Amino acid sequence: MKPMYWLFSTLLSVPLANPLLAQNPASPQPTQSLEAPRPEFAARSASVDTQASKEALAGDSTSASDPSTNVNARYIIESVSLKKNPSKKLSNNLQSEFSRLAGQHMDHSLLEKVAAELKEELHVPDVRIHVDRGQAPESVTVMFEVVEHQAKFDLDVSRFLYHSKQGWTGEGNITIHPHGNAITFGLVSDGDRLSERYAGIQAAFERKQIGTSRLGIRFRFTSYHEQWNRTTLAAAAPSDIYRSRQNFVPEATFVLFEPLQFSFGVDFARYRVPTLNPVALGFGERTASSNAVVSTLRYHQRWGAENSKNKQDRNQQEWTADYIIRSATRNLESDSVFTKQQADAKYRLKRGPNQVEIGFHTGHISGYAPLFERFIVGNAETLRGWNKFDIAPTGSSNLMHGSIDYRFDNFLMFYDTGAAWTLSSQREQKQSLGLGFQGGGLELAVAFPVRAGHANPVFYIGVNF
Repeated sequence: MKPMYWLFSTLLSVPLANPLLAQNPASPQPTQSLEAPRPEFAARSASVDTQASKEALAGDSTSASDPSTNVNARYIIESVSLKKNPSKKLSNNLQSEFSRLAGQHMDHSLLEKVAAELKEELHVPDVRIHVDRGQAPESVTVMFEVVEHQAKFDLDVSRFLYHSKQGWTGEGNITIHPHGNAITFGLVSDGDRLSERYAGIQAAFERKQIGTSRLGIRFRFTSYHEQWNRTTLAAAAPSDIYRSRQNFVPEATFVLFEPLQFSFGVDFARYRVPTLNPVALGFGERTASSNAVVSTLRYHQRWGAENSKNKQDRNQQEWTADYIIRSATRNLESDSVFTKQQADAKYRLKRGPNQVEIGFHTGHISGYAPLFERFIVGNAETLRGWNKFDIAPTGSSNLMHGSIDYRFDNFLMFYDTGAAWTLSSQREQKQSLGLGFQGGGLELAVAFPVRAGHANPVFYIGVNF
């Protein structure tokens, strides 16, 4: 028995031939070894095709991204490059990812994640990966290729949400990209962000480069019809209620330096408000305007390695901050005269499966602003668990809000606190708690307002909000 045992042990200990580097007799199609000359290296599509990338090393269909069959791990990535320089400079985070990949063992799963980050940051439809043999033995070179918009149009659902207190919200857009421009047309019905539910159409034209990669322009047009909650109708003055409104917003964006950019534009708003008609002994309508100069300073920065092979080493930090001033004056023939200042900041720390996100929002309005300019809390983004109609049904002139979200894999817990008020006597800090599921752009949660007496929970589910 011992000789037979020794024979089987010896046979099992012999390493199998690498199917990606040797000829497979059972395969009907011949393959090439890594050292064999090739007229050109193969490519893959980050969003569609992975077969071509696998053939870049040998030509077999064995998955290189599956750890159990990753026979290409013996190869070392010699260098990483970008084939086509994008108009937008890469963030420090992506530049660090490129440097970090060099010297690592070949792993398609890491390359795919970096390609997905490139696609998201550069706003391109596709990023392809090219793999070729390197100069040193047992090494390869990796090249990412940015693919410009070639499809005639892109279709996306920008926002889809169900809120147990406020109903459905949805927004969808179609974008075409002729000659480096972006033209967008969309439909929206939103009962979450403002005092009213607004529904209608929106369109935009954008060109990200005007003479230089630092300067871009955008024109936006929206046309909405409003529906009002009875609580808001009871609390608002008759002249504050409008049946429809249209906005036209031309703006320019200038990249001061990465990652800081400045936007400047004008928001021309027209809305229909009721007016007393003494002749008809009733109410008619008139067109009012709210024309405001808009300035935005925006900062966005990321650090860390989200795509490390070891999950415990996937550390990433992200800062996002905005400061917005909207000023409506008589010089622009505006019926409403006000100045609105708003600051938003968000910090995200991700370490392995753990993620902490801290958000802060504050704002102040001086003057008398129309309802669509006022601050709202108690929806799916602020004071989750509260009903916005119970806090400030017509919106408010002052806002202070903070939130902490903790996520472990797909499990989510959060805490909100804040206040919205117009008069000092109305200022009252409120709090809420909640838990749920978040993953793949989908969030499902139940939130509870923290207050004396019984708690009436709020349930919501949605994507991209």
